[in-house]
Amino acid sequence: MSAIDDLPPLRDVIRRHDLSARKSLGQNFLLDLNLTGRIARAAGPLAGVTVVEVGPGPGGLTRALLAEGAGRVVAIERDSRAVAALAEVSARYPGRLAVIEGDALAIDPATLVADGTDAAGPAGSSVRIVANLPYNIATALLIGWLSAEPWPPWFDRLVLMFQREVAERIVAPVGGKSYGRLAVLAQWRCETRMLFDIAPSAFVPPPKVTSTVVQLVPRAAPLPCRLAALERVTAAAFGQRRKMLRQALKALAPDPLPLIAAAGLDPTARAETVPVDGFAALARALDVAALPAAGAASALAESPP
Repeated sequence: MSAIDDLPPLRDVIRRHDLSARKSLGQNFLLDLNLTGRIARAAGPLAGVTVVEVGPGPGGLTRALLAEGAGRVVAIERDSRAVAALAEVSARYPGRLAVIEGDALAIDPATLVADGTDAAGPAGSSVRIVANLPYNIATALLIGWLSAEPWPPWFDRLVLMFQREVAERIVAPVGGKSYGRLAVLAQWRCETRMLFDIAPSAFVPPPKVTSTVVQLVPRAAPLPCRLAALERVTAAAFGQRRKMLRQALKALAPDPLPLIAAAGLDPTARAETVPVDGFAALARALDVAALPAAGAASALAESPP
């Protein structure tokens, strides 16, 4: 592996801080600095950018982000052993690394970067989330970020590592075996694509699965519909994905045929064949159906086709 700075090798950092990976924290450390550098470069030019990183561990990706020129890195880490190790990185890059000790599921990163404080860098600077996410909370974190309101969100890009199976669910095309609620949410709000795979052997300890780096770029104007309504229709449709819509959507209404017709969908279709725009249309139809009769016609007329 190539040196990216004059800090000690990651294996030495792990040894000195007794940073053996803990399964309970979803830890699999990426020690190959060539690969951490590749992930950092995949996040695009970083000069002047504030990067939020979740689960930095011994700091391999953190060091790569700083070496690639990130204006500031805000690292959220639950493991106190890693926090101590990251102090060495902070000393090497003074004023450019803020380490927040805590559970990423309980911390809203937007609050760390909203006001241009010392932890976030200059107000108005671009913010990007780049992380080798702990496997056990990766999907929950992503859904939280994709559910940000208002939209467009406080970040301009997500470059994240997942288990390949999760990555496939994020980018799955309509009709694909992995197409489901996560694909609809991700592709409704972002342009998504898989960038590259990383073999299990690159990690300590090696996981049982291949990992994949995914990029998600927020859409400035997603298809119009309410997030809550979209969540309801996808939950109903994919909750019984082998059934036709006319049966699966009975969880939304005793007779779902008017909803399906208003969305311009085939009542005999199944969830995996309905594209993202079809689910957005169904979400709008659900909201119109919930309005008082006097306002329904007006709302329907104002909804985009």
